Amino acid sequence: MSDVGLFPSATITTEAALRDLSSPRPRVRAAAAAALGEAEPERRAEVVAALVKAIDDIDVDVRAAAALALGDLGDASAAEALILRLDDGVPAVRQCAAMALGRLRAPAGFEPLRRALEKGPPDLRFQAATSLVEIDAASAAGPLAAALADPDAEVVGAAALALGAIGDAGAADKLAPLLDHASQRTRFDAAYALAELGDERAVPVLARAAEQRDLCWDALEAMEAIGPAAADALARITGARGLDPEHRLRAAAALLAVAPEHAEAGAARQVLVEPLRGWRRRRRGLAVELLGRVGDVWAAAALEKLRSSPAGRRMADEIGDALRRIRERSSPSPSKPPSD
Repeated sequence: MSDVGLFPSATITTEAALRDLSSPRPRVRAAAAAALGEAEPERRAEVVAALVKAIDDIDVDVRAAAALALGDLGDASAAEALILRLDDGVPAVRQCAAMALGRLRAPAGFEPLRRALEKGPPDLRFQAATSLVEIDAASAAGPLAAALADPDAEVVGAAALALGAIGDAGAADKLAPLLDHASQRTRFDAAYALAELGDERAVPVLARAAEQRDLCWDALEAMEAIGPAAADALARITGARGLDPEHRLRAAAALLAVAPEHAEAGAARQVLVEPLRGWRRRRRGLAVELLGRVGDVWAAAALEKLRSSPAGRRMADEIGDALRRIRERSSPSPSKPPSD
């Protein structure tokens, strides 16, 4: 990364990075700024001062890299310089500044980010929603709820996800109307946020999203978080022959996790065991992992059979780990000693 050297090191030292911040080549300055985000603690003050200067660089990539590095260093003294970059004329730089303020968790960044969420350009409002939660989740709930009426669908989705991450059950009734939002992605983000709050109103939207390759995995994860109220929908997905087989595997595992006594539990177990006899290694590996997470005696028997086969011997470690998890889950907890 340095300007000189016939055989440059694969990593850049703090000394070299500080020197390279003065390079005439923007690419070198940007690489140096990024590397300084991992500077050793004893040089923190010197590095922060250099990056605060670099955040005003004429080059966009240098400014963005310096902002992110300041966030990684976690020194609250950088907050003022980052706040000024919230008004940068380049979207990537102001987004990086907002992201870095969230990583700093410096209280000084909260009010500027709140104003950015309310009045900034869409790209900045989008990032401000997440960063506010990192600084002060409780105080962020009000501004985020107001942002659910934002005209930009992506900002609405970011605010919804941030509210779900806070875990405030009182936000559920504010999120529920978004399940009918004009934007499909915003509907999904609202459903995912509701799932984090355990709200079953999200199930129909999540079930539809599970039919889409790019959303399926996250949708199934969210449905599992909802619990037994999502069991019937998970059973339908498990039995959907037209769905990607790996997604059916994940749905089967989710069903057994939330409702092991469901009427379709037997079919779900069969879906999980079937790939163990197949020839697709990736699918077989996923089945082993999921069986270790939700399986019982029936899963252990199938895994032991696989372990004795040529295919199983090639993945002995994965099978052993799955069997260990099943045994730990099945073993009775040690009895509590009687109190005096």
